[in-house]
Amino acid sequence: MRSQGLRIAFFGASLASAWWNGASMYYRGILRALHARGHHITCFEPEPAGHPLPRDVPVPSWARVVVYPVQDTTGLERCLEQARGMDVVVKASGVGLHDEWLNHRVLELRSGRTQVVYWDLDAPVTLERLLREPGDSLRALVPRYDCILTQGGGDRVVLAYRDLGARDCVPVYSAVDPDVHYPVSSDPRFGCALALLEDRLPDLEQRVECFFLRAAELLPDKHFLLGGAGWGERPRPANVHYLGSLAPCEHNVMRGSARAVLDVSREGMARFGFSPTAHLFAAAGAGACLITDTWEGIELFLEPGRECLVARDGMEVAEAVLCLTDEGVLELGDAARRRVLAEHTYAHRAVQVEQVLGYTGRPSLPREIRV
Repeated sequence: MRSQGLRIAFFGASLASAWWNGASMYYRGILRALHARGHHITCFEPEPAGHPLPRDVPVPSWARVVVYPVQDTTGLERCLEQARGMDVVVKASGVGLHDEWLNHRVLELRSGRTQVVYWDLDAPVTLERLLREPGDSLRALVPRYDCILTQGGGDRVVLAYRDLGARDCVPVYSAVDPDVHYPVSSDPRFGCALALLEDRLPDLEQRVECFFLRAAELLPDKHFLLGGAGWGERPRPANVHYLGSLAPCEHNVMRGSARAVLDVSREGMARFGFSPTAHLFAAAGAGACLITDTWEGIELFLEPGRECLVARDGMEVAEAVLCLTDEGVLELGDAARRRVLAEHTYAHRAVQVEQVLGYTGRPSLPREIRV
């Protein structure tokens, strides 16, 4: 690979809008960190017909963004031509429109100078589908990609993809962007015993009910906050106040004002383990006192009992809320923040991506981050 920086074409969902786009923080963190290391990013993203998505961040200066219409594939054909000859072409999962068509077409860009990578942002769900449906079109394409990158899943995901013929499969976990998630002054509006910030999704709702709403039922005299899209019509205990969707500029203050913050994994991620959410790292970066549902591999990212608390159900969440002392809240939040800044920033992940792609043009260690 050449040393002056890679030219990377990235086909994914919206970079500037988090509206029903759980991957937005991950996209921004990884791609901004790659840009900071000298790479040139072009993002190709769809514009839903008739209703452009609300942007929650400005058009980034660290990536060129090309928005294509989705009525047919004409705009995408032009995007593919722009991507031809770049050093790396990435097709992310979950673009939402023309996904199967694009999975095939990006492979036509492979050449002696162009690697084509499939980046699976929901590997547990994808793999369960591929194993359940042998005729799924992606299954036959897996061996043709130069590499499969995943947002999580650990050895189970790696082995499953290799069993499907993947040349290589590497988890690139979520992380913290220290320039985006950091401690701020608390705000009385967000004062509560426990806060949860998650959109309402089919494979998450039951676990939110088990871990968060059940804990609220058990602690009727405690104040709980719920933020995220889609929960407005969902019945909830009287002590749970629904905030609706929060602007990203309020995420840090919400997490820093709550006595504790709960992180809940989606069902497939919990089953496979080794799948920390982007919200977990964002909360740690903000210095929040974290309570997380239990899943295999948590200790690779945060040490239970010292950097976070782990619960198996709503009753254990309620017990953790009751047992937290003022000193414990501060100690857990500070320890979690130190750990993620030392080991789990997107600068660390960008170095890992370079190594997977065989790029050797820059030193391997990211800059030091002061706590």
